[in-house]
Amino acid sequence: MTQALFRRNLAWAAARARDDRNYFPDLAAQEAPDYLWIGCADSHLPAHDLTGLAPGQLFVHRNLANLAPAQDSNFLSVLQYALEVLKVRHVIVCGHYGCGGVRAALSGARHGLVDHWLQPVRSLFWRHAEELEAILDVEARVNHLCEHNVIEQVISLAGNPLAHDAWRRGQPLAVHGWIYSIHDGLLRDLETTVSDLHQARALAGAPTGGEPRRKAARTRS
Repeated sequence: MTQALFRRNLAWAAARARDDRNYFPDLAAQEAPDYLWIGCADSHLPAHDLTGLAPGQLFVHRNLANLAPAQDSNFLSVLQYALEVLKVRHVIVCGHYGCGGVRAALSGARHGLVDHWLQPVRSLFWRHAEELEAILDVEARVNHLCEHNVIEQVISLAGNPLAHDAWRRGQPLAVHGWIYSIHDGLLRDLETTVSDLHQARALAGAPTGGEPRRKAARTRS
């Protein structure tokens, strides 16, 4: 079965080279993406396809439930490289409706090792339990928590010392929260964007003059 993937790769590479013989030399010569994409590992979310960007234009980090944990060395290494070496201008946290990781955290059932990874999502559910349990439709409840989770990761990123260092250097940087629907293929902006240190501090509850562009989570399907 895996041999079919090599055949498809050969056909893809040949087609690229046939259309533009400099495609691979040009691609190998530079990597200067403006965007860091933090998405879910779900196979329905091909980041380059969703955004219409070519290889080399989007730096991608994916994990279960699109988390941005400040204690995860894998994530922190990606973030540091993106900010300090690639100098990305936008960090996009992109979740998706019907996320299996969010659904698992919401269920309360035990799933083994993955429960430790999903603990931040479970804690988020507990904090919003009254609001979420008032939503009788199970899918709508999952989707609402998916939105809350994206917003929570934006808050986490806005408080990350690596992001603060970038802003202090005067580096242009905006952190965005988006969500994707598999049912129509469209991205939605959750209107939670943080683009400077004052907004980051305001989002954390500090008394500053700046306010992040933030809208309360809405339920979509």
